[in-house]
Amino acid sequence: MSGITEDPEFRALALYSARIGADPALVQGAGGNTSLKRAGILWVKASGTWLRDAACRPIMVPVRLAPLLAALAAGDPRAETARDFVVDADNPGGLRPSIETTLHAALPHRVVVHVHCIETIAWAARGDAEKALAGPLAGLDWAFIPYIRPGPPLTRAIMARLRPATNILVLGNHGLVVGAEDTAAAAALVATVAARLRLVRRLAPPADTAALARLAAGSAYGLAAPDIHAIATDPLALAVARLGSFYPDHVIFLGPGIVVAALDAPLPREGPLPPMLVVPGQGVLLRRDAAPGVAALARCLADVTARLDPALPLRPLRAAEEQALMNWEAEHYRRTLAARP
Repeated sequence: MSGITEDPEFRALALYSARIGADPALVQGAGGNTSLKRAGILWVKASGTWLRDAACRPIMVPVRLAPLLAALAAGDPRAETARDFVVDADNPGGLRPSIETTLHAALPHRVVVHVHCIETIAWAARGDAEKALAGPLAGLDWAFIPYIRPGPPLTRAIMARLRPATNILVLGNHGLVVGAEDTAAAAALVATVAARLRLVRRLAPPADTAALARLAAGSAYGLAAPDIHAIATDPLALAVARLGSFYPDHVIFLGPGIVVAALDAPLPREGPLPPMLVVPGQGVLLRRDAAPGVAALARCLADVTARLDPALPLRPLRAAEEQALMNWEAEHYRRTLAARP
């Protein structure tokens, strides 16, 4: 065994990972990932695990850095999952590396942090995101990467735009990545970007919980948490949500776009049931048997849409981009883990 858990920087990253993993403004459900490079090994969050657990259970997977980078450069399909480069002796739980492992490997920084920061997503969902971000991020060493599927395609797009001093990446329709020499510096970058990109969250009218309860009676659905109902009760948020999906985890955990229900029509009871139903003007229903990640991503949608105006030049994911995510084996794996108790 490597003894990595005794490494002070590894412990610092675990504590920071747990902290941001418990902050829905930065990480939702099993989203986000962190990594540390040590002695030729990339320690990266395991696919499907939750960052909030980083301080209490082993969720980091050791990956041999040099052969992974060689595979990425050669277009070797093994770079997609990085499973062939895992140090099995230090991975007793048989965990699978994050779907973003190549991104962490390709960046030169010792510590890399990738979060689905609400504030960043709201900016990155715009068609003019790169131009719009120039003001608030002025003076920082940042780059914007237009949306492309996570994994090696995204990694190659990053490598094409990366400059020697770049330590902040805003990923179109996705989130934020920072790199630094230690956890403290990475944490400071995340905090700086989130503060600079902060947007006002609109207040939404309350849900009609009585009407929702009558509608859901005897169905597979129950009322969402109070902070989720804004998707339906804020007209601007609803207009944005109707435009489609704006980031990958929405597609993976909620399905493409939103499914709208009506008070005067029965809820679906047969066939594949959508994880979330939006009742315009009333509120949101979630499947009672939904995995925890569904509620987390429903809240994320409420948080993002409450910061956007449909009059902005928004850029939802295209149908082909949604299908690429739904049909991706790596995301099938994450959904399978999310469905477990």
